[in-house]
Amino acid sequence: QVALKGHQPQPTCGARVQLVPQTLKRNERIRRRPEYLRIQKNGIRTHGRYLTLLILPNDLSRSRLGVTASRRLGGAVVRNRIKRLAREFFRRTKSSVGLDVVVLPRREFLNTDYASLES
Repeated sequence: QVALKGHQPQPTCGARVQLVPQTLKRNERIRRRPEYLRIQKNGIRTHGRYLTLLILPNDLSRSRLGVTASRRLGGAVVRNRIKRLAREFFRRTKSSVGLDVVVLPRREFLNTDYASLES
């Protein structure tokens, strides 16, 4: 057999594996500039070792996340890694309380791993 790039072999025992997407839904993201500006203007700032959080209650029954990683943190690969880590942390710890959360990572965020963020 020739393995094709991107091809995933099917289980041979007849069992089907169903992958559950573990991403944030569209309605769990802060997407538009006016929303970011509203949270920046009216939100509560909390400073930590790895990041700054802007938190603002919303009228929804779910929390939403936005991540702002500026170019001074590094190139696109570095910024995307930071955003992935922040989204994964939010996804695992989100609550049903309606909050809009914007994450502003610091340079120290680059030298951490997921386990350090959890503690």
